[in-house]
Amino acid sequence: MEKMPYQPDLDPVPMVVTEAAVVTTDWRTGLPLLRGESVVLRELHMSDAPSLFAMLTAQEVARFISPPPSTVEGFERFIAWTHRQRAAGEYLCFAVVPRGCDAAVGLFQIRSLEPGFTMAEWGFAIGSSFWGTGMFVESARLVLDFTFDVVGTRRLEARAAVRNGRGNGALRKLGAVHEGVLRRSFFRNGEHLDQTLWSILREDWMVAKAVWGPRIH
Repeated sequence: MEKMPYQPDLDPVPMVVTEAAVVTTDWRTGLPLLRGESVVLRELHMSDAPSLFAMLTAQEVARFISPPPSTVEGFERFIAWTHRQRAAGEYLCFAVVPRGCDAAVGLFQIRSLEPGFTMAEWGFAIGSSFWGTGMFVESARLVLDFTFDVVGTRRLEARAAVRNGRGNGALRKLGAVHEGVLRRSFFRNGEHLDQTLWSILREDWMVAKAVWGPRIH
């Protein structure tokens, strides 16, 4: 249960591009801090378990993601698992922390789909009290920069339930390309749901960044 890829369930928000402070690192030994104007992304800590439990088990967040751990202890096991998978070079998970705070309010996951991480899948979830604040777009841009520039991924995929309008809208705002519908591919709450398959290629992301420039308001 702790190995679930979270599916997006986020408010579409205006495109706000911030200066990304991405540090080159051997991420297998530990994730760096990625700093934006309103958010810091970092490795998950055991102390994040209570806040993640509170944020990600809320009904409005959990309805379109694979079932999160049902206890704080379950989140602690999940956090320990993320560290082992990162050390193995197969997975990485960033905690989303608002500037000036200590506790995580969401997370971004990237899972390798082929050796060397050249193709990967990402998923994300953020507490509903932070929807519509611009925090998702800022965090997503930091993650995309790190994934393409540091990890070396060339293709990044995402899957979102067709009914998940906020998640699909968020991916569209980032420039992801709709590639098709995966019929009855996601089982949730006793029902098989269709999912939308999205992709972002490294070259597309580089072009988008060049067009947008360092900031867009």
